[in-house]
Amino acid sequence: MSDEIEQIRALLTTLELRIGVSPDEVGLRDFAALELPEILSDVIDYLIPRLTPYEAAFYFYLFRHSILTSGTQHVRVSVRGMKAIVASPRADSNSGTSYGQVAECLKQLVDKGVIRKESEPNRDGTLYKIFIPEEIEFCRLAMKEKVIVPAPTLEPQSEIDYYNVRENRILVFERDSYQCRYCEKQLTRFTATLDHLKPVSKGGGNEYDNVITACLGCNSRKTGKNLSDFFADTNPA
Repeated sequence: MSDEIEQIRALLTTLELRIGVSPDEVGLRDFAALELPEILSDVIDYLIPRLTPYEAAFYFYLFRHSILTSGTQHVRVSVRGMKAIVASPRADSNSGTSYGQVAECLKQLVDKGVIRKESEPNRDGTLYKIFIPEEIEFCRLAMKEKVIVPAPTLEPQSEIDYYNVRENRILVFERDSYQCRYCEKQLTRFTATLDHLKPVSKGGGNEYDNVITACLGCNSRKTGKNLSDFFADTNPA
């Protein structure tokens, strides 16, 4: 009977991991290497100042063993296994933090919306989803306050390519707060796409005012339709 229970537990763990990694996270593996410097900059600028030193240390540990290592936002850890991450504040102690301190820090990270508990604990620990700043509400607000769209210099803004140039695409995502302008779904730089308000097939260009943030689903459904036609099909009379 014990062997059967262990097999069931193993199957549940496998299912949890499959469920935990959403289709949106597939893109994370493809773009993580290019995006990591910017993500780390956002973590340092917008997230870490709002965490306690202990919370920051545990977040970086979780980040290291999820996004940085596997390119996904999920990791399974145990409180007992994380005790040695941060040294005890006592000068005469070589031990790590206490079980209670680790548990409290993880709870605070959950309460602040920095990580999310995805399963109940088992003998291997608890499955968590690790969020990046653009998915964390207080970070998004701080990022939005600092977004300044640069004024055109040598060429008019309408001639700048905001669709193909990566740095300009980020400006559009930030302008739209990483939200789909059609269904208002909260996105990240890994799940956000750009759509043309006026389709390219009908003369639309890549200028700033003609591209908006969209989720993959809305972008796929709109394809080459004009905005009015898209909303008419989405909300039939």
